[in-house]
Amino acid sequence: MAVKQIAIIGGGPAGLMAAEVLSLSGHAVTVYDAMPTFGRKFLLAGKSGLNITHSEDYERFASRFGAASDRLRPALDAFTPADVRAWAAGLGTETFVGTSGRVFPSVMKASPLLRAWLGRLEAQGTKLLKRHRWTGFVGDDLVFETPNGRAVIRSEATLLALGGASWPRLGSDGAWTTLLRNEGVEITDLQPANCGFDVAWSDIFKTRFAGAPLKTVTATSDAGTFPGELVISRHGIEGSLVYAHAAALRDRLSSDGRADLRIDLAPGRSVERLARDLDRQDTKASLSNRLRKGAGLEGVKSALLRELLPEIALADPQQLARSVKALPIPVLRPRPIAEAISSAGGVRLDDLDERYMLKSLPGIFATGEMLDWEAPTGGYLLTACFATGRAAARGIMEWLQARQ
Repeated sequence: MAVKQIAIIGGGPAGLMAAEVLSLSGHAVTVYDAMPTFGRKFLLAGKSGLNITHSEDYERFASRFGAASDRLRPALDAFTPADVRAWAAGLGTETFVGTSGRVFPSVMKASPLLRAWLGRLEAQGTKLLKRHRWTGFVGDDLVFETPNGRAVIRSEATLLALGGASWPRLGSDGAWTTLLRNEGVEITDLQPANCGFDVAWSDIFKTRFAGAPLKTVTATSDAGTFPGELVISRHGIEGSLVYAHAAALRDRLSSDGRADLRIDLAPGRSVERLARDLDRQDTKASLSNRLRKGAGLEGVKSALLRELLPEIALADPQQLARSVKALPIPVLRPRPIAEAISSAGGVRLDDLDERYMLKSLPGIFATGEMLDWEAPTGGYLLTACFATGRAAARGIMEWLQARQ
């Protein structure tokens, strides 16, 4: 195949992975990014260890993408979690499996991997242009704002890898949604995913307990029941256990106007045992003492029951026991998308052909988090960005070959 000029807009994991595949095949690839450096969100993820993928059974892994799982499956099959680990090792970054099954670089940093990756891309001839913000089309050409003014660029194929709308200060601000809608592309509104939620805490409770972790609990929603911990925030609740339920809570709020996250504060005890032990406590003792001696609860767990339950429930051992095992925390709304770990929504998958090309814009492809899929935290997000980036790159090559 003759060398083709290919533009990739967006220097995050999906765009860089596509650039690697295309430049390795001998094409002239230029990656444009609006920010002063590449992979900013990738580096931010690395501050907590860079959870790059997950080691669970692959069939289970591939099902984690909800309604989009079937559509993403070919891309994931072609770049599995095992392939992610082998790829990282090829760049000098060995990985290990943590106790939760999550996979991390041994150095627990993103920067060495990103430096090696960018070095490989440049060695393969990829041009990396920073501070180039895409502003739309003029005919078939791409328009950018650059430090030297407006630039109009022609490419034989273009890949959009512009991310979602979480952490906009790192570059993914979702501004592309307006540009593509103006071109007739079908887009589902962007929403926060893997996010915290607002709760109407009393001033006393949030003053005393904002920042307090709620440990060794299970949480239940339409998503299921999972163990873990969450954090009480000034605004409501956040943390990994909340993120596991975020999509279910968000969708329940959208459909019903209300939603509860039900917390089991004492997973190791049955309702019957709790009721019996609480009933044995001296009725003249304080609630704090009764909960500590009868249920093993104190601190933020005890305060949470006092915050959310009426006096009549606190006084009745049977009602109190049931509440300890299934305490509903009423959530009001998701936290703003700018605070979310990731976003849901984006370019509708049925608006792409099997090559990841936009049906309404021949020669324009899309990949990564800007597509309408979501996944929980745990390495799923990064793996799918890598995999769809590679799939779109193969789609570009197939399309160029067919035209030739």
